[in-house]
Amino acid sequence: MRRRFLAQASLAAAAIAATRTRPAAAQAPVEIQFWHGLAQPLGGQLEVIVAAFNASQQGVKVVPSFRGSYPETMVAAIAAFRANAAPHVVQMFEVGTGTMMAAGRAVKPVYELLAEAGVSIDFNDYLPAVRGYYQASDGRQMSMPFNSSTATMFYNKDHFKRAGLDPEMPPKTWEELAEAIKKLKAAGIASPMTTSWPAWVQVEQVSAIHNIPLASLGNGFDGLGATMQVNNPVMVRHMNNLIAWQKDGLFKYGGRDNAADALFPAGEVSLTMASSSLRARLLRESRFAWGTAMLPYYSDVAGAPRNSIIGGASFWALNRGPSGGRNAAEWKGVAEFYRYLSQPEIDAKWHMDTGYVPVRRASYQVAKSQGFYEKNPGTEVAIEQLLRGGETTPNTRGIRLGGYVEIRNIIQEEMEKSFQGQQNGQQAMEAVTQRANTVLRNFERQNRG
Repeated sequence: MRRRFLAQASLAAAAIAATRTRPAAAQAPVEIQFWHGLAQPLGGQLEVIVAAFNASQQGVKVVPSFRGSYPETMVAAIAAFRANAAPHVVQMFEVGTGTMMAAGRAVKPVYELLAEAGVSIDFNDYLPAVRGYYQASDGRQMSMPFNSSTATMFYNKDHFKRAGLDPEMPPKTWEELAEAIKKLKAAGIASPMTTSWPAWVQVEQVSAIHNIPLASLGNGFDGLGATMQVNNPVMVRHMNNLIAWQKDGLFKYGGRDNAADALFPAGEVSLTMASSSLRARLLRESRFAWGTAMLPYYSDVAGAPRNSIIGGASFWALNRGPSGGRNAAEWKGVAEFYRYLSQPEIDAKWHMDTGYVPVRRASYQVAKSQGFYEKNPGTEVAIEQLLRGGETTPNTRGIRLGGYVEIRNIIQEEMEKSFQGQQNGQQAMEAVTQRANTVLRNFERQNRG
């Protein structure tokens, strides 16, 4: 009996000792829901970065979820907020910035998030055209820049040789481009030129590069009362040129948004103006020599050329919904995720893997130190164009107009009417101005105060 008691006591003591020496169960990480709008393969590359962040520490777990295209992700996030089920972070395309700025308590601004979490990110090192797009008018950072691109010109060197043009000297001005596409047409190229993203490239970029306002109040940065101003001499002249070139078979309208992206890789056109990220597709699909150049400008416009503006998206931190926000641990987790993304090495790798531009100067230097630009000619063009002219101006900083997704469609509709012979450049730009101002006033009434 005594031996049995001693044996049981010994086992009990051993169990107690084991309990005392066993490490405490690890605290569950704070879970951060992250919705994005990048399809494969870019979405997969983004999720690799998320997985690397999760593996780099134990306190936070970011859970990525693809929610469809950018507009679909935007609609889903708004609906989720209303249902008190918004994600902690949502990827929002650049033209949704005005809408997000007016979202009030739905958004947790980056400057506020970082200050409360005690996390520091050097936004002064970010490219001016990138950081400025996502800042309030007083310079405070509202969202976290991530995947940024700009528009560049790609040209077919084989076509240039056929037309007697120097394949290493692409046109720099619209005047030079007009002569080049005539020679390409004469050399047997059915449609020498096209454009993707017609509103972004042929209206927004043209306005910025010539330092003319797309809209008043600093393109909307200075308030909801902005009015559209594309009915100006430079834009009317440019639209009339596009109409004339289309009529003469020198320019081919390839459709809205990025519908024309396939034309250049297939060798159907000699020149295209598209997102700098088209480079990845060209590497996969093209079967000819091609080059990259900056977007052209009109040489007689004073002050031109200036920097182009960005496309792409940024990350917005969201409150859960109308009934409440987040706790401090959740916001701290979001801030740590942002800090990880801001590292030059992380940003540089994303840039080199995807074709998006580096958002930081330090990231640019990382890529340069690895010989990326020497090994991949043309990849520096987009960065140089974004830095052209130094600091941004009120006309080159970006666009902060509410309802701009709808306005872009209006621009494309009026361009299409012009290409169908229904109106000239002046009439098209007047129609855009009038219709867009109706959208802006509706947005202003809904969001004033």
